[in-house]
Amino acid sequence: MKRKLFSIITILFFTLGMTATAFGQTEGYSRALYSPGNSTNQSLRGLQNDFRKVAQAALPVVVSLDVVDVVEQQVRNPKSPFDFFFGNPNNRNNQEKEPETREFRQQGLGSGVIVQKTGRTVYVLTNHHVAGTADEITINLYDGRSFSGTLVGSDSRKDLALVKFETAENIPVAKLGDSDQSQVGDIVFAVGNPLGFESTFTYGIISAVGRTGGPGVEGNLTDYIQTDAAINRGNSGGALVNIDGDVIGINTWIASQTGGNIGIGFSIPINNAKKTIQDLIESGEVQYGWLGISMGDPSENIARDMGFNGQKGSFVFNVYKDSPAMKGGIRPGDLITSIDGKRVNSSDKLLQEVAALEPGRTYSFGLIRDGSAQTVRVRIATRAPEDAIRSNVANLWPGMTVVGITDEIRDRLDLPRNMGNVMVGAVEQGSPAYNAGFRSGDIIKEINRTRIESSRDFYRVFNAEESDELIFKVNRQGNDMILGLVR
Repeated sequence: MKRKLFSIITILFFTLGMTATAFGQTEGYSRALYSPGNSTNQSLRGLQNDFRKVAQAALPVVVSLDVVDVVEQQVRNPKSPFDFFFGNPNNRNNQEKEPETREFRQQGLGSGVIVQKTGRTVYVLTNHHVAGTADEITINLYDGRSFSGTLVGSDSRKDLALVKFETAENIPVAKLGDSDQSQVGDIVFAVGNPLGFESTFTYGIISAVGRTGGPGVEGNLTDYIQTDAAINRGNSGGALVNIDGDVIGINTWIASQTGGNIGIGFSIPINNAKKTIQDLIESGEVQYGWLGISMGDPSENIARDMGFNGQKGSFVFNVYKDSPAMKGGIRPGDLITSIDGKRVNSSDKLLQEVAALEPGRTYSFGLIRDGSAQTVRVRIATRAPEDAIRSNVANLWPGMTVVGITDEIRDRLDLPRNMGNVMVGAVEQGSPAYNAGFRSGDIIKEINRTRIESSRDFYRVFNAEESDELIFKVNRQGNDMILGLVR
């Protein structure tokens, strides 16, 4: 027993001795690592100095915004409990008074970026949800100066707003970078006023580019840069800055279940805002480009039936008559793949790219038609209000979509094999197709006596026919019928 205890004690002391030796070596390594002349320490100091330079460039051009929205709300006068017993002597009929309307001041906080100074006028870019409806705006600069601001204009579909103030004093202006050059992994800094803590500077990387979705109006016209740089409430309208100190984004929203930062923040690429800035300065409103199509990402069914062979783009379901697309030669069934050589991989991207085009200018659209690459030239028009476009469904040509009938669809609907291979999917009420009698579920067998075996056949014959009237042979619930569609 004594021998065993002696052995254990010997091993313990040996282990402690080794640990002490190792600790001494580690301590010595630590001293060496952080010694003033060490190359690693010098690299860290160099990185720190670079970060400081970015902060010195970015902080002065980001402002805090105090905004006030004046809203009217109805207020009912509370009844006295004695009215129940004695009535109200001022109201002989004992009737409840009409509710009064009172004004309430709703205060808000956000951030903004100084983007331009012209003469005495200084322009600050922020979010629509920060200042787009504000009645009072106070702009607070990094150096402590404050100015009363006014709204120049706003763009709810990109969630951008421009405010201005007047001064003859020297004002720093941000350098706007090229957000198209931003890539995943790039170092970035978020600058703003989260939760009221002014001039906060946080650090992270770009987590993703080209993100879509987010809060706001339907069909927003921007994509987003995703970053893990800390963004919280109050950062909205502030800057996302690259390592050169250039503003590459406007911080806009966060994805969070708690309302706090969890490392998923989103910024509007600054290239998406440059045209908005100039439009608002020149006219107080934003002009969007308009192509004149209804579109979507092609489903697997459509892509296979049309023979797209993995090519990405935006599929044209319908074209508005007399629209730039119709005049330029874009037709239903086309897959739009590029604009002036710039790739278009989805319908969301096409919507954003077209919106940013300058009305009145002509652009080259690359597309796939009947398996072949083609290019058409289209002169872009100014986009009308969304309500006006939607109400113009009578000019939507043809006003319906078609899909190939797969074995799954045939089995589910119990369709005979000889019934046909192309089915009408959706029909827009009030469109030419709807008025001609087409309904969802119709099976298209012929167009002008030409047999239709696939969606690709449909669009080839449909677009090639030059006659003013197209005669369709369709089958509806087992019964053949003839429908005529006039161009």
